[in-house]
Amino acid sequence: MAAIFDMDGVIADNMGHHTRAWELFIQKHAPHLKIEDIASRYGQTNADIMSFVFGRPLSPGEIDRYGEEKEGLYRELYAADMAPLAGLFDFLAELRKVGIRTAVATSAPKSNVDFLLDGLKIRSSFDLVLDAAGVRKGKPDPEIYLKAARELGCRPPACVVFEDALSGIEAGRRAGMRVVGVATTLPPERLADTDLVIRDFTEISVDQIIRLVSRSPE
Repeated sequence: MAAIFDMDGVIADNMGHHTRAWELFIQKHAPHLKIEDIASRYGQTNADIMSFVFGRPLSPGEIDRYGEEKEGLYRELYAADMAPLAGLFDFLAELRKVGIRTAVATSAPKSNVDFLLDGLKIRSSFDLVLDAAGVRKGKPDPEIYLKAARELGCRPPACVVFEDALSGIEAGRRAGMRVVGVATTLPPERLADTDLVIRDFTEISVDQIIRLVSRSPE
């Protein structure tokens, strides 16, 4: 059995800082866009979002350059506020105690993964870390979740995904996994297509996710 975590909005409640960074970025590069146009794409890779922002396919060099410009803004904004989502450390410790494997599977670039996991000193709590560079197709394609399950040695039905974004929830569903919605970025009612909704990790127990996996398919 495995617990697979998206990063932004799940490990930390940081999507407000991403939103502010995107606002600054589109003010400079695409002032015709509104932040709602970007927010509806949260959970996708920078390559996908940047192509939308600029209205054309971008070269790998452009994706890297513009992506790091935006992510640099985010890291500058979030550095002083960095904190794990409530209950995360205790929940990860309980998962490890009962032998449930853990992974981060995020659409974020490696620079942001290093920034957050190392900043929180939490990397060692995960058996596997996958970022945007590890897949060809971003969420809502299920590739990253299926790859995580494969590398953890778990069948997809034995995995529980923790997601805050609609594209990520769709990816978990398409991977054939149970999905727990984390209501940080969106209100609980927007996360209806999940098996369970929590606001943070004080609202869930290891026993609950074991029961989710044990439940017969619907």
